[in-house]
Amino acid sequence: MIIHMDGKIWTLTRSLQLTSFQAYKLRVTHLFQLKQHSILVSVGQDEHGINPLVKVWNLDKRDSGNPLCTRIFPAIPGNKPTEVSCLSVHENLNFMAIGFTDGSVVLTKGDITRDRHSKTLTLHEGSSPVTGLAFRQVAKVTHLFVATLEKVHCYTLSIKEYPKIELDTHGCALRCSSLSDPSQDSQFIVAGDECVYLYQPDERGPCFAFDGHKLLAHWHRGYLFLLIRDTKSPNKTEFGSRGSSPSDKQLLTIYDLDNKFIAYSAAFDDVIDVVAEWGSFYILTRDGNMFVLQEKDTQTKLEMLFKKNLFVMAINLAKSQHLDNDGLSEIFRQYGDHLYLKGDHDGAIQQYIRTIGKLEPSYVIRKFLDAQRIHNLTAYLQALHRQSLANADHTTLLLNCYTKLKDSSKLEEFIKSSESEVHFDVEIAIKVLRQAGYHSHAVFLAEKHMHHEWYLKIQLEDLKNYQEGLRYIGRLPFEQAESNMKRYGKTLMHHVPEGTTLLLKGLCTNYQPSGDAAERDSIEAGRFDKANSEEFIPIFANNPRELKAFLEHMIEVDPRSPQGVYDTLLELRLQDWAHEQDPERKNVLQGEAVSLLRSDNTVFDKALVLCQMHNFKEGVLYLYEKGKLYQQIMHYHMQNEEYGKVVEACKRYGDQEGCLWEQALGYFARKEEDCKAYISEVLHHIDQNNLMPPLLVVQTLAHNSTATLSVIKDYLINKLQRESQQIEDDERKIRQYREETAHLRSEIQELKTSAKIFQKTKCNMCNSPLELPSVHFLCSHSFHQHCFESYAESEAECPTCTPENRKVMDMLRAQDQKRDLHDHFNRQLRGSNDGFSVVADYFGRGVFNKLTLVTDPPGSKTVGSLEVNLQRDLLIHTKRNC
Repeated sequence: MIIHMDGKIWTLTRSLQLTSFQAYKLRVTHLFQLKQHSILVSVGQDEHGINPLVKVWNLDKRDSGNPLCTRIFPAIPGNKPTEVSCLSVHENLNFMAIGFTDGSVVLTKGDITRDRHSKTLTLHEGSSPVTGLAFRQVAKVTHLFVATLEKVHCYTLSIKEYPKIELDTHGCALRCSSLSDPSQDSQFIVAGDECVYLYQPDERGPCFAFDGHKLLAHWHRGYLFLLIRDTKSPNKTEFGSRGSSPSDKQLLTIYDLDNKFIAYSAAFDDVIDVVAEWGSFYILTRDGNMFVLQEKDTQTKLEMLFKKNLFVMAINLAKSQHLDNDGLSEIFRQYGDHLYLKGDHDGAIQQYIRTIGKLEPSYVIRKFLDAQRIHNLTAYLQALHRQSLANADHTTLLLNCYTKLKDSSKLEEFIKSSESEVHFDVEIAIKVLRQAGYHSHAVFLAEKHMHHEWYLKIQLEDLKNYQEGLRYIGRLPFEQAESNMKRYGKTLMHHVPEGTTLLLKGLCTNYQPSGDAAERDSIEAGRFDKANSEEFIPIFANNPRELKAFLEHMIEVDPRSPQGVYDTLLELRLQDWAHEQDPERKNVLQGEAVSLLRSDNTVFDKALVLCQMHNFKEGVLYLYEKGKLYQQIMHYHMQNEEYGKVVEACKRYGDQEGCLWEQALGYFARKEEDCKAYISEVLHHIDQNNLMPPLLVVQTLAHNSTATLSVIKDYLINKLQRESQQIEDDERKIRQYREETAHLRSEIQELKTSAKIFQKTKCNMCNSPLELPSVHFLCSHSFHQHCFESYAESEAECPTCTPENRKVMDMLRAQDQKRDLHDHFNRQLRGSNDGFSVVADYFGRGVFNKLTLVTDPPGSKTVGSLEVNLQRDLLIHTKRNC
């Protein structure tokens, strides 16, 4: 803190240590301490008379223990000596303004600490003494406010010509002007006797009515200090005598202009000045006393305001002090509680709304659950949703409030807000609206936010608007359309059968949502989806006509439809066929069912069961034939006693399954009625193809009481004749083979016991006369030596006899290899028409040459029984395929 007295300048430290240096020989009149630099500018007199000097001191540098004086120049405007009335220096050290009592203002531009780097000029001239100067710097624009007793001007120093604007036609006394800080937009404050005026560089700003004769105006940290003469004191208006006598009472008032309240007010005796330093305010009085004012902390200020219930002022104060959101929220809460206790519920809810995000909503909601305060609760819940801080319970409560109030307009405004303004859980809202009976609103919300399940649930279950529900499903994407048709298909089929069938046809073939043109184009460019038609068959449970149309459409559009589609369609066609009375229509339906069976797309077992259930003869027979169930075909005709069809089936399928003839013979043999013609025809086929042993035929026909010997007479005679002829042929071959064997044995014996004479004269290979050397074989074949070596494969074999001998040897080897193939023997035995020939063949191969001695166990059967068993085995191993 720097003060002046006489010619000395005194410096007071924070620890209240006082030092001084001699600045002028006579007296110091003005001091200006820069805030951002250790530079002090003073105005004083070294000689008597009107000869003030300006000195610039550098407090950081010393000269013989005193601060260094860097510049001295006289403060005289032009050549007219006059007294200095006020002084101001710009913080950038490039401007200094000196005001004089004759109305002149001298401006020093440049480095004010050096003479050669600055120049001085007269900026302002007038007839009224200058009472206040202040520099204003905003961005790169510099202004100088000039206040006189009569007027207020503003100069723009950042423009070369220094343009001037007259702001007002009344001024102020000495020390009654100041410059506010940036929080008040750096306005120029002028304190008149009736009002305090604030000025911008180009116009007058707001005005505050503070009555009283102003002695001092000062601004610091958002506070306006006004020193006002007590109204009981005599009024003095002279310019030079604005000070007060020792007996004057002065009222110091500190105002908070932002929040519009008096921060401090007290009476003092003869105040010299008010100085702001070290975070406090110091008041100097003429009697040598110094008072300090310390600002209370923000929390203490707020508590004082709370005690007086000045919540609005507390809020403004907290904002000006940049209190955090938590602190502001607590003030709003207390203010809301205060208003709530007073019964001002509307005002209280407005304060509680300002606590959203900091105060737990349940604190407020509990206070307004009373039915009479539902309007306030609604307002709070609306604000909660606007700030996206509402949960599902809040949404439920708000919608219930709307429904209780029956405020449809507010309800519509809430649910029809744009998507960017949706601040609630849409699904919860739909549930609440549906529960409250606001189905149209719930439907709108579900459709807008694409909650397809809820939309369909309300439309179909509550509003029963089946046509609209069907239309909506047709607009959905494939997956959602498929799932919803599975869920609601039965309901829709019951009420809208035609439309539902049409939609299902599209869904199971080539589904395209029924959206706008752009949507359809995008779908056409992409892939097509197709549902499984078999899964939708249960939907048509009570609509067979629609089901038939659906299934016929499916097999027509997609022949590769699932087998279940064909099976179900077959069942429907068989049902129609069974219930049809018109013969012509019945034939058409029969043809449709058979054509479906012939498509080979049905499941065999299911189709067979369906045909049997409906007694569909053509279908049953077709499926039997398709499955090669020839015996079932026979049995079917036998059950229906269609004798001709039985014989016809034997003729058609007897080649594939020979036992059919035997079954037919047994069938006709068991019949009591006369079936001799059929038996004869069957016996003829059996005889022609040798399908059964005669003994088995006789045993089979023995069961028929009506059949006589004449029925099988021709069969037995033919059979015996053929067998007799076969016996004769076999005996003739036996004699022939014996003769050939005897002849071969004699040749072998002759070769072994007597010499062999070779009389061949020609080579058996080239048919040329033999020449030595030659090769002779015992088979009477002779060859040239060179012919034999060229064509013979082995030296020990005759080239001519080798092929025949090789065939015989191969046959012998084959017999040896197959001798022990028991399974192969059984297969041949079962598959041959003549089992005895197979056994004889294996006898010839020597299969049974191995001797096995079997001792009969005790209690063995008699020889007669062995012959019976042998006879039975021979009959069994004869091909019957029964």
